[in-house]
Amino acid sequence: MSDSVLLEAIDLEVRFGGVVAVDGVSLSVPARQLVGLIGPNGAGKTTTIDALTGFVAHRGTIRLATGAGPDQDERIDDLAPHERARRGLVRTWQSLELFDDLTVRENCEVAAVPERLGAMVRDAVRPRRAVDLAVVGDALDLLGLSGVADRRPTELSLGQRKLVAVARALAQRPRVLLLDEPAAGLDSTESLELGARLRSLLDLDLSILLVDHDMGLVLTVCDHVHVLDFGRVIADGPPAAIRTNPHVIEAYLGAST
Repeated sequence: MSDSVLLEAIDLEVRFGGVVAVDGVSLSVPARQLVGLIGPNGAGKTTTIDALTGFVAHRGTIRLATGAGPDQDERIDDLAPHERARRGLVRTWQSLELFDDLTVRENCEVAAVPERLGAMVRDAVRPRRAVDLAVVGDALDLLGLSGVADRRPTELSLGQRKLVAVARALAQRPRVLLLDEPAAGLDSTESLELGARLRSLLDLDLSILLVDHDMGLVLTVCDHVHVLDFGRVIADGPPAAIRTNPHVIEAYLGAST
């Protein structure tokens, strides 16, 4: 794996019975880049994230950089989800999965400590163990949430709750952050704000894989884009090339130009 690549998947495959949901997908996420993954409904985008993070059974090779050099990477496709997260591969969820009875700050504190089953259950009631408060504070600051840190998610707008989910993921100190539909349900102004926040996160020396239906957002903020259709990569390249790719146009519009 190149020393500029943090995450690499080769020939990733996911089957549900006789249905091939992800069919030989290969992609990479370079250091300090925002990479997009788009495609029509049912193309296999979320399933790809589920496979990368270990939440569905899969075949293929997944490698994650564990150091600064080309020889400092690890094959992680046989690891459990929590083991992948500990190595720096962290995700968000479409459904957000926030603790509504905890404050925004406490939601992030829960994520900022090592995972132990019993401790996580206790933290779901109220986090009490020592946490790195600086990491939590930085995550809240970066996403403009410091002013609502003591409020509960149910008191926030959808856009703010989306940012809380990202902040909670940042509190886990990821090397690669996988975002699953973070702009879903947002209006155009909120989507633009989210895009600006995501670009700023690259300064933290991490990389992002962004899955979203908002093509305008993805093609505006991403450095490189992979396009899926029927579980296969049909195109990849910089946003300018993706905008005019006839295979992408046909996949989205049903007819080539």
